[in-house]
Amino acid sequence: MNRREVITLLGGAAAWPLAARAQERERVSRVARVGILNHGAAGYVRVNEFRNALSELGYVEGRNLMVTHRWADGRRDRLPGLAAELVDSKVDVIIALGPAVLAAKRATSTTPIVMAFSGDPVGNGVVSNLARPGGNITGFSYMSTDLAAKRLELLNETFSRSARIAILYNPDELATVLEMQETEVAARTSGVTLWPLAARHSDDLEGAFAASARERTGAMIVFTHGFAEINQQRIIELAARERLPTMYGWREFVIDGGLMSYGPKIPVIIRRAASYVDRILKGEKPGDLPIEQPTRLELIVNLKTARALNIDLPPTLLSRADEVIE
Repeated sequence: MNRREVITLLGGAAAWPLAARAQERERVSRVARVGILNHGAAGYVRVNEFRNALSELGYVEGRNLMVTHRWADGRRDRLPGLAAELVDSKVDVIIALGPAVLAAKRATSTTPIVMAFSGDPVGNGVVSNLARPGGNITGFSYMSTDLAAKRLELLNETFSRSARIAILYNPDELATVLEMQETEVAARTSGVTLWPLAARHSDDLEGAFAASARERTGAMIVFTHGFAEINQQRIIELAARERLPTMYGWREFVIDGGLMSYGPKIPVIIRRAASYVDRILKGEKPGDLPIEQPTRLELIVNLKTARALNIDLPPTLLSRADEVIE
């Protein structure tokens, strides 16, 4: 090897770490463009949780992060147009919240999509496989279908005197179809009669609870999806007014005065979804990231609400609860 070759080789070797550092600086200094497709209102708490989670990962809005937020104010018919706007704005990745997932999927097959939370993405046809979803979609499921039977079981054990349980649901939400099927199977096994109460709009809730009272249902399960979350406080108020023991899917309903819930912590799922966004921004393909399900489920009981309803909750239920709100 002659002197010129040695100098060239050494010069190239010295350039490698410099080039690597330059690439890292470019990655850090590049502004990540993240779109949020939100079925709810502008101030939806999950959007703030997601922004905070990105901040914990080192993203600072106005410095290395630009967030484009589109919200539907509960009007599902607006979601397709809002999804198209995000795609046209050339965001690097879309975070789809709950009912917004299907609109995001239909809007693009190339822009990466992270489902912040979804009921049953395989059963609803969003992806074909949890382990390797392929394509441009990945994210997290809160297992609404898988947990349907367990929620009925817990409610039935607690209120065994009741042979009829109301189901409050929005039939326009795709996730409710499979959840209803699983609940019906569990009801036949346990000898419970279900009384489905459809509510598509906020104005339908009053009539649904009135029908539940007329039919003398002993308890109610609320299918906890976008519609229920948007109308959370009204549903809790009506359940209290009708003195109707009610089971929810998310702990926030119980914290705000509902009786009991069984399911995952949604804020934990949101933080995990933010980590997926981070990984995609750093170069990983969404189709290679497995769709995750909750690793921990919680039974939450509000003892104060039970007393207000003049209900004596079984000691066995209280002993199984992960949290009892006094």
